[in-house]
Amino acid sequence: MAEVLLSGIQKRFGAVPVIHGLDLHIHDGEFVALVGPSGCGKSTLLRMIAGLEAVSHGRIRIGARDVTDLDPKDRDIAMVFQNYALYPHMTVAANMGFSLEHRGRPKAEIAERVRWAADILGLAQLLDRHPRQLSGGQRQRVAMGRAIVRDPQVFLFDEPLSNLDAKLRIVMRGEIKGLHQRLKTTTVYVTHDQVEAMTMADRIVVLNAGRVEQVGSPLELFDRPANQFVAGFIGSPAMNFVPGRCTPRGFEAADALLPMPADAFAAHAGRDAVCGIRPEHFEFCDPGQGVAAQVQVVEPLGSETQLGLRLGAAQVVALFHERLAIAPGDVLHLRPKTGAVHLFDPATGMRIDAA
Repeated sequence: MAEVLLSGIQKRFGAVPVIHGLDLHIHDGEFVALVGPSGCGKSTLLRMIAGLEAVSHGRIRIGARDVTDLDPKDRDIAMVFQNYALYPHMTVAANMGFSLEHRGRPKAEIAERVRWAADILGLAQLLDRHPRQLSGGQRQRVAMGRAIVRDPQVFLFDEPLSNLDAKLRIVMRGEIKGLHQRLKTTTVYVTHDQVEAMTMADRIVVLNAGRVEQVGSPLELFDRPANQFVAGFIGSPAMNFVPGRCTPRGFEAADALLPMPADAFAAHAGRDAVCGIRPEHFEFCDPGQGVAAQVQVVEPLGSETQLGLRLGAAQVVALFHERLAIAPGDVLHLRPKTGAVHLFDPATGMRIDAA
């Protein structure tokens, strides 16, 4: 295990900058997820840590060593790809032990390490099979087994679950998290799925256009997003954004008035802002205590109900953890839950804190 330190990392493809002077400290034994939209640079950053992409500027340290100019094989890392990258002509055991065999390790040691990894991952009964005889989840476990037999200082995962169906992704999320809790190996995990990041990571790094927008624990990013980009990216369904103005009576948005605690944003009265409310942070209220919202779409989700609403001139989504007998066209009276409103500057997108 080892810490990973990125200092002033830049990456250019020709004259096009992709990563812009990025600094990041990943602690020993930590599970860090890199998230962001497609093209934000997260996979490129992971490949630079792995040594598969050259660094244009800056330094990378793994443990006590500067690995910026080292080949991938000399960095003591193991990488798991989204396409598994298994050798089709080799058995599961041969795939898992290939890297150790390539390094000239004794056969007895290779067999012992393969059995150890297979027991951890539930592959002991599959060691004689070939990849074509395995399900997608089993292939991904083999790819993980090939990584852990090496006992590296750092695991690197590049969207390893993107090729699996929704149900299997949930299962594999738990397996990867359980593996990290057992081995305590420093892990860097790239995903475009913020739910994966929220459920698995100790800390999340939110990237946008090659820059870090915010770094923090899943709950820190959920409860106190630094800006509108992070607020909209973290959380599912996504946060609602309603432009308007802070007033002593509440948040005024076109022809709707969202009630807020009188002293919450008193210092910002008269200021234009964007109000952010998560779908699960609406609550029902009496007509005189909230705002009227007309139901546009009803989505029953079993134990939950998701509603598409017209709130004044804005379209919003509300999520209630109960079954509701509501139909399109119904008018509801809602208000944000106390302490659940976020305000952002409309020009910069940065968070506006309460006075």
